[in-house]
Amino acid sequence: MFTKILLITVAVAAVAAQDHHHHEHHGHASSSQSIKQYHGKATEKHVEYYSHPKYEFAYKVVDPHTGDKKSQHESRDGDVVKGVYSLHEADGTVRVVEYHADKKTGFNANVQRKGHAQHIIPEHHHHH
Repeated sequence: MFTKILLITVAVAAVAAQDHHHHEHHGHASSSQSIKQYHGKATEKHVEYYSHPKYEFAYKVVDPHTGDKKSQHESRDGDVVKGVYSLHEADGTVRVVEYHADKKTGFNANVQRKGHAQHIIPEHHHHH
């Protein structure tokens, strides 16, 4: 369930970023500054500041109590987002999703399953 939600979230974020790109300064943050009162005259000067979007983040979860194991790494440089996440499935396999998004090719994901599925036998606890 987590994998589907995360993938959809990333896809929606990529689409939202593309939509935002078409309506404002190429999807980049900007700010303005107004300057008033110059030599006794009330004037206003509008100055734009360009901010190149760039970030990188990563996380990892390893919970021995629940068996939850997952990780993600993502980076963005301008209009290009790249990332990979992995999720350890209950059957012993690992799902690895590599994704890439940019304004030319849109959002693309490559999903791989690594390892071999194992038949899980539930543990029965006997209380005496």
